Formats: sequence, C-alpha cells, structure tokens
Amino acid sequence: MGSDAVRRLADEPLDHRFKGLPPDAERAGLTVGQLAAEKRDLYTGGFTTPVLTLDAEALEHNLTALGEYAARHGLAFAPHGKTCMAPQLFERQLEHGAWGITAAVPHQARVYRAFGIRRIFLANELVDPAALRWVAAELAADPGFRFVCYVDSVRGVELMDRALRGQSQVVDVVVELGAGEGARTGARTDEDCRAVADAVAAAATLRLVGIAGYEAEVPGADPESVHAYLRRLTGLAVEFDRAGRFAAGLDEIVVSAGGSAWFDAVADVFGELPQLSRPVLKLLRSGAYVSHDHGWYTRLTPFNRVPQEGGLRPAFRLWTQVVSRPSPTQAFVNAGKRDIAYDLGLPEAELVRDALSGEERSAAGVRVVKLSDQHAWLETDAEEDVRVGDWVALGMSHPCTIFEKWPLIPVVEADGTVTDYVRTFF
Repeated sequence: MGSDAVRRLADEPLDHRFKGLPPDAERAGLTVGQLAAEKRDLYTGGFTTPVLTLDAEALEHNLTALGEYAARHGLAFAPHGKTCMAPQLFERQLEHGAWGITAAVPHQARVYRAFGIRRIFLANELVDPAALRWVAAELAADPGFRFVCYVDSVRGVELMDRALRGQSQVVDVVVELGAGEGARTGARTDEDCRAVADAVAAAATLRLVGIAGYEAEVPGADPESVHAYLRRLTGLAVEFDRAGRFAAGLDEIVVSAGGSAWFDAVADVFGELPQLSRPVLKLLRSGAYVSHDHGWYTRLTPFNRVPQEGGLRPAFRLWTQVVSRPSPTQAFVNAGKRDIAYDLGLPEAELVRDALSGEERSAAGVRVVKLSDQHAWLETDAEEDVRVGDWVALGMSHPCTIFEKWPLIPVVEADGTVTDYVRTFF
C-alpha cells in the first residue's frame, strides 16, 4: 500500500530547509532515503541541536490504539490531518483502518490529493469559489474520489451553489450543528439546521448526506453536556432521515463528530443511534492521538476515563543543548518559540544527556520558566543539574503546533537509531 508520491519523498535532497539534520549529509549530496538507510545514531551521528524527534514505538502504539478503538466501537475513522500534515503518517493511519483523512482548509485537501488520499472530510463550510471549482474538478477527474464538507448557513449554501453552477459534479455536504451559544462554527439551533438543509435541497449543485459537529466546543464541556450535545446531533440525524431530508439514492448517511478529548462520548452516543433508512457512516475525526503529547492531551485523553480501553504515549521529544549557564540556578538552551509549541503551556524538561559521557539522567530539578525566540529559560535547583553542552530533552503540549515548526522529523528507535524521517507540509 502507498502512493508513488509518498515513496518519492525519500528522493528529496537534504539541504538547509531541514533543521537539526547532519550537515555532512547535505555536503555528501544525500537524499532523505539515503540518510535513513545509514541508520545513524541520534546522539553521535552528526545531528545538531535543536532537533525534534518522534519515538518509533510510541508512534506505532498510538496508531494501533485508536485504530483498534474505533473498530471496537463500530466507528469509521477519518483522523484530522491538520495535526501532522504528514503524508507518510496519513498512509500509516489508512493502513490501521482509517476511512479517510479530515481537513480544515482547501490547502490541506490539495496536499492530501497530491499524495493520493481518496476520501476527504473537510470539517468547515467551504465558500471559496476557486476552491470549490477545484473540488469539482477533482471529483470529475477521479470517480473514486469521495469529498464531504460542512454547511452551516443559508448564505453559505447560496455561495457554494453559485460557485458550482456549470460544474459537472455535485458536492456532498453535511449540516454542522453548532455546540451552543459562544461556541465556534455551526448552525446554532435545530431550526437553523432545518433551514440550511432546505437550502441544500434547493441547490442542484449540492447533496445533503448527513449531520456533523464538534463536541469539544460545548461551552464548559463536561461529560453530561457533551453527551447531551451529541444526542442532539444524532437526534437531528434521525429527524432528518424520517422527514426525507437526506438526498435520494444515498448509499449511506454520514454522522460525524469527535476530537481527541471526547471520543469516548462519541462512541457512547453513536452506539445508541437507532437504525436509519440507510446504513450510517459513524465517522470519528480525532487527530492529536497520532503523536499525543506531554501535557494538554495527556490530561484530556478519554483513556484517562476508560483506561481499560487502552492508552496513548507521547511520541515527541525535542532535544536542545545548554548554551549558557550564567548562575547555579539559571541556564539557557538553544530552542525557543521558533522550535517549541507553547500555546497550551510551557514545555517540560524530561531528560539530561551529559555532553562528555553520554549518560542520561532525569531532569528532576530543571524547569522551563520562559521562552524567547531562540532560547528556553531554565530554572535549576542545583549547579550540577545541567552543564554547558549537555543535551536537554523537552516534552511539549499540543501536537498541532509542534509538527508545524519542523518540516522533516527523525523517527528514532529506543536505542537511538534513526530509521526514518517524516516530511510535513504546512
């Protein structure tokens, strides 16, 4: 399995675009695949700091864990690709049973298509005329391509219809139910959803295929309110089906929700969905699971509530180096806001690797207290906690803002061997 475009990523030459990789690899004219074949050691193979890595075992564990969870609960799975924007990881998600890949904006969908993704769920209302015409052209060129996007307003439907007139292909849409007042996108009331559905029915260029939403946007989200919102969503699906609002001739009705914080609630409520007039594609869209993290999602993952169902492992590690030790309680490493995710909390120091002996030890007593553009400020309990030249491994929160800072990420085995490189496209 796999597209030729993904395989060709191994032929990309190594150069200045890729942070942290061995300078001698560029001088030797190596490609990504050639460097991977050398299986260099992360610590002695010429990599420069800072360098972001993905743990090979954690990555495979996470891909397996959520793929099996979705299958166990009868859920189709379209992981949100905006998290990683990495076609190699998309392929692995598909190999682990994913139905397709979710996108947020047209650029992401174009990347997906360039790398052979056959099913795209765009979790946004798409009103850009050029992007809509591109979607229609892709559908016309490839009969095997499936595309679904949100609609959440009558005006949006009118704009979509206007942009698509004259195109040969009809675009499939799902009505997005908003999560409540003060939440993000989506039609706020059931009546609003009905009005949007009526507008779709009047547009020859669109076909209503389902209902969708995003439960994490429920104001003050807790188990009770999230379950209640999801039952509103499935209730609308039942109502629309009985009223004949879904397009005639559908093979299936799409009901979709699910980020990385409440997929257990989605499994609960979607499991209660009664039989409809046609089979239901119960589509989960979690994305952050692929790498997990050391903070935000470690606290929020549903596996904390249902540990018997499995668990996820943080796969990221950012190796930095101490470049200044001006006092026994202060040190600076050479990575900052340009390299580190910080929108959902400061990183945490995990390990220290001695610059002279290569020995690793816990980073207990070392704390990140501030970030500059190219430095992290460390506070230490004792002078011997870190020394100039030591490598310090940082764990971070929020995968979506980690991946985007690194165009090529080494994948590292437990013994430090780098066996692959993940290319991102942001």
